[in-house]
Amino acid sequence: MEPIPETVRAIEELGPFAADGDLLDELRLLGGRVSALVPDCVGLSLLSAEHGVTFTLSASDTQVDVLDAIQCLADASGSTTTRIGGESGPDDPLDEEAWRRSAAATAARGVVSSLTMPLLTEGVVTGAVSLYGASSQAFTGLHEQLAAVFGAWAPGAVANADLSFTTRREAEQAPRRLRDESTTDRVAHLVAHAHHVSLETAHQRIREAAARAGITEEQFAEAMVRLRRRPR
Repeated sequence: MEPIPETVRAIEELGPFAADGDLLDELRLLGGRVSALVPDCVGLSLLSAEHGVTFTLSASDTQVDVLDAIQCLADASGSTTTRIGGESGPDDPLDEEAWRRSAAATAARGVVSSLTMPLLTEGVVTGAVSLYGASSQAFTGLHEQLAAVFGAWAPGAVANADLSFTTRREAEQAPRRLRDESTTDRVAHLVAHAHHVSLETAHQRIREAAARAGITEEQFAEAMVRLRRRPR
């Protein structure tokens, strides 16, 4: 798996805000560790509360074609065909299998299963990781191992909630969102992440700190960026 183009551009937009190591290398490393555990994983998305955007890695079209062909062979005996059109959902709201078939009808190409887990830092949710598999059992029995890769909370795992790979669409919006943010907005994300507070509280703390220093919020934010750029 490789970062999608929009994720590469988003990291470029972050500039000094991604100063803690090479974020692209870190994402590729995580992708490699996941692929070693789940060879048929075709996508990985990280929602970062620190930066307020989603980063996504995806398998190439060729890789998806190969995995799709393997899955078709595996399903060749005894599988039923899901009708794509004409059904808005199961008649029985408690029929889990019917809901699974309904979700599969709108699944992204090559995605048969998904797994989403919250990311925790000192017991506080700081984001989420979503994984996408090319087979129905891709993540079965691997929740704990995958959680260990990301520092996620395995008991909070939710399976097959995003077969349409919506996080990729969110990641595609990341460069634009970051371009539209002011320096103060980006620093507020960092403050919220570092102190485990809401964005509203982070903005309030920036306003108060700037007022005490007798400078504008933007000047205070720019000073924070300069400090972040300093070698450690």
